[in-house]
Formats: sequence, C-alpha cells, structure tokens
Amino acid sequence: MSKEKIIVNSWNEWDPLKHVIVGKADGTCIPAPEPALDGKVPEDSDMRGKLGPRTKDAIDKANQLLDNFSNLLEKKGIKVDRPTPIDFNQPTSTPDWKSKTMFGCMPPRDVILTVGNEMLEATMSYRCRWFEYVCYRPLLKHYYNSDPNMRHESAPKPRLTDEDYRKDYLSDKIGIPKRLEWTEKKFFVTTEEEPLFDAADVLRFGKDLVVQHGFTTNLKGIDWIKRHYKEHRVHTVNFPGDR
Repeated sequence: MSKEKIIVNSWNEWDPLKHVIVGKADGTCIPAPEPALDGKVPEDSDMRGKLGPRTKDAIDKANQLLDNFSNLLEKKGIKVDRPTPIDFNQPTSTPDWKSKTMFGCMPPRDVILTVGNEMLEATMSYRCRWFEYVCYRPLLKHYYNSDPNMRHESAPKPRLTDEDYRKDYLSDKIGIPKRLEWTEKKFFVTTEEEPLFDAADVLRFGKDLVVQHGFTTNLKGIDWIKRHYKEHRVHTVNFPGDR
C-alpha cells in the first residue's frame, strides 16, 4: 500500500463523499444452512438447496457492477479502496460450531462501522460470516498506520452457539403469518444470549446513532453500542412488517 496520508473522519450518511470501501464478489459462496439463515433463500431461487461457490457468470456480473461503480466514483474524485478476498469455499469452525463454507466480501457496510475517527468491526450474527473481517484487515492496518488519530476497534466476537438462535424459527413449516406475528412482537431468530449486531443496522446522524432491532441486531447488541459510544445518543427502531 502507498504511504499517502489517510484521514478517517465520518459522522453521517450525507456529507460529500471523499473515500469509500467498495466490496468484491470474488469467490462469493452460497452458505451452508445454519440457524440464522434457514429459510432466507426464496423457494423459487436457483440457490435453493445448494451451497458452495456461486457460478462464474454470477460472480463476473456482480464484479462488473462493483467495478463500474468504483470507476464512476473515482471519476468524481472519490478515493475507492477494495477488500482482499480470501478462499470462502472452505470449512470453518470454532470450538462451538462448524460451517461448510463462508460467504464473501461483497457488502463492506455489514462488517465495518465508521463513527468519527473509529472503525469498528461488528460482531456479525451468521456463522458463515464470522471470519469476514479478515478481508478488511489490510485496509484497516493501512488506515491505522497512515492516520495517527484513527482508532481500530473490534466488538466482542460472539460464540454463536445454538443458544444464540431460536430453533426452526426460519423454517418453511412456521409460515409467513406466524413470522409476521412474531416480528410484530419483536421476537426474532436471534436471542439475547450475547451482543449481536451488523454495522449495516446503524444509521449515523452526527452524535445520534439509529439502530435497527431485528434479525441481525439484538437488544443486547444495541446495549453494547450504547456503552461503547458513551458520547452518542443511541435510538432503537423496529420495522414490524418486515419478516
């Protein structure tokens, strides 16, 4: 990486964009079934019942879109960085679980939350995405070395044991009406066993952070965000019609 000066400083979603990370689709996989993902794939999808690498055609088309987007931003004078994909088509495990594949590094917004001069690695709630942060470490290292005020933080890595999920919540046999009833009651696939959140569930409004309580971010995760960002006001929102 070059030694150009980097300044990490981002507080909201609308200031003029100067520097951004755009993901890559290289090696993206269809994840193996797991508690937080069961039933997420539509019944009419050609991914149904499959796992492992997506087709070359699908990856090439996705990369074409991402590359075109990056080129468009660069033509407008915006600096674009890209993550470093790893081999996602390999089994991963911890002492608590095993997964046959990983996912990919197409959506950086899910993994990294930038608040001011801090870039925070989110917990993630899918086992297939537990190691996704590795793809962004080269960039985070570069930012840290380039900006003496940059803070690289990581939320506590969750264990993601079966205690983190409600069994069969997303299975087809539950049915859509029941799932809509559950979301109305703020009863999601994730439990409150430990803090869980995706960076994409957080909107930044300066000193106000608006956090969605839903399938990937639980209340304990929101509490962790409140404790971590002590100088911010953290607001919890929910979308009861979103199953």
